[in-house]
Amino acid sequence: MANDLKKVSLIGETKVKRRWFLGLIIFIASTCLAVFLATSAPAQTPELPAESLRYLADLQGFSIGASAKPKPLERVPKYGSLFAREFNTLMPENALKFAPVHPERDVYDFTKADALVSFALARNMQVRGHTLVWFHALPRWLLEGNFSREELMAILEDHIKTVVGRYRGHIYAWDVVNEAVEADGSLRDTFWLQGIGPEYIDLSFRWAHEADPDAALFLNDYAEGMNSKSDTQYALVKGMVERGVHIDGVGFQSHLGFLSADDPQEVAENIKRLGELGLQVAFTEMDMPIYNLPGKTIKEKLDSQARLYRYFLKMCLDATNCNDIIFWGLTDRYTWLKNFTGDSKSPLIFDEDFNPKPAYFAIKEELRSRN
Repeated sequence: MANDLKKVSLIGETKVKRRWFLGLIIFIASTCLAVFLATSAPAQTPELPAESLRYLADLQGFSIGASAKPKPLERVPKYGSLFAREFNTLMPENALKFAPVHPERDVYDFTKADALVSFALARNMQVRGHTLVWFHALPRWLLEGNFSREELMAILEDHIKTVVGRYRGHIYAWDVVNEAVEADGSLRDTFWLQGIGPEYIDLSFRWAHEADPDAALFLNDYAEGMNSKSDTQYALVKGMVERGVHIDGVGFQSHLGFLSADDPQEVAENIKRLGELGLQVAFTEMDMPIYNLPGKTIKEKLDSQARLYRYFLKMCLDATNCNDIIFWGLTDRYTWLKNFTGDSKSPLIFDEDFNPKPAYFAIKEELRSRN
């Protein structure tokens, strides 16, 4: 047993083979980061220039951040220094998804996730967890296991409680279920819906709340405006609230111009109606490729991008129930869009050489105007 305890008590040893009952493992896992940080140098906030986005957002008590990848963080010094200077929030882009952390049924591997979480906490940044339940990024052992409904429920409960429990007290919010609704307004016919039924959503939130009662729990999707998809999402979360399911908010992915093309005024209306349910809204994966934006030249398109980024930030700041904007990446160099188009399409606020773009200065000006 001593060897098993060692495997989950240090950040550097993050492959966990499950042999003991779930409650003990979750208790041990939830303390691992605390042990690491207690024996390391105290967390330090980087010396911030007065005009960094992080400095201005901190004055507002506003969360501004980006998704992060472990390889550039490890290999490109400018990536980490810029991240910590400009943002107060980090969200692992892929490292907390099912397949990376749960590659075999009885094995959990937190190596990449721990590296990102430790980086953030050591710099007094907060961490957002993404994502616990999705129909992509599932391991082969799960997809090909021919499990019964009862077995799938046990696997999902184990997964959620292990992952959330490991970072209990260190991750302030979780995107619990991701992309549960189809564009036509029906529930997405996913692996989890087929195997467990629609109750997989309520169950996932219940298990996440049991693992960390203090973490804010979100349903995440690209349903920002007023349409069939967002109406179904609204009805879904309204029902959860009425059933007493612990849900704190809805994440708007906001891949603007790629997966999302909603009227900004409708986005504001959607934020408002969710607030009337007592729910928060977070922009969780915001980016904005320029190819569909107004303008004939690249400069004109970048200026349009800047105006729209500022508009959405203002929308969030003006709402009483919106306090988070997370960009889907730090720099155009590492944007996910390269995997689809072979070109970055310049979607983020720093270019491929880590230089700030017009959108960066527009966001800064909006934050400055609030202080």
